[in-house]
Amino acid sequence: MTKVISILSTLILTGCSLVGIRTSEEPHYQVLQDYGHIQIRQYPPILIAQTEITGDYQTSGKQGFKRLAGYIFGKNQSQQQISMSAPVIQEKQSSEQIAMAAPVIQQQSGDNWYMAFVLPSTYTLANAPIPDDPAIKLVEIPSKKLAVLTYTGSLSEQGIKEKSTELETWLVQKKYILINTAQSAAYDPPWTLPFLRRNEIHIEIK
Repeated sequence: MTKVISILSTLILTGCSLVGIRTSEEPHYQVLQDYGHIQIRQYPPILIAQTEITGDYQTSGKQGFKRLAGYIFGKNQSQQQISMSAPVIQEKQSSEQIAMAAPVIQQQSGDNWYMAFVLPSTYTLANAPIPDDPAIKLVEIPSKKLAVLTYTGSLSEQGIKEKSTELETWLVQKKYILINTAQSAAYDPPWTLPFLRRNEIHIEIK
């Protein structure tokens, strides 16, 4: 019976994801200024699980996602059992499974790509399970101000570059001081209908 419920839950959640209904927790940011598809937001401190992969956009994206998904699905050193919420379905009883919060973050650094999962707000560096994989690091990101450009459609390296340039140009015109390079933030799984996807470009500013 439990297995049937898990299968039904998976099908329901997949259907919700397909049409852009999101169930994952998101950081509770404050909108400081709203310009339509561009916002200035203040984010609280967040905890991320991050990894770095050498390779092109598609290859590194698949490898990074698989590696980080392994961590939240139980490849960690904690033996605590917890009740999980969507979209993670419990599979192993011997190790902790962690709900992934949104968004999934990607950023290019030279020939490498960095990918990070945002962890739910209940986790800190003190209580988050330690990854089994040494290529995954837990990092606490301090509170920061971000310029955010929101758009829809499928994620692609070219699209990320174009939207990053658009946001950078807009910020320079508005005389904002850029602190960091652009990051891509994705809120939906790949099977979500493209026109219902929520994608963002984040740039830290003063």
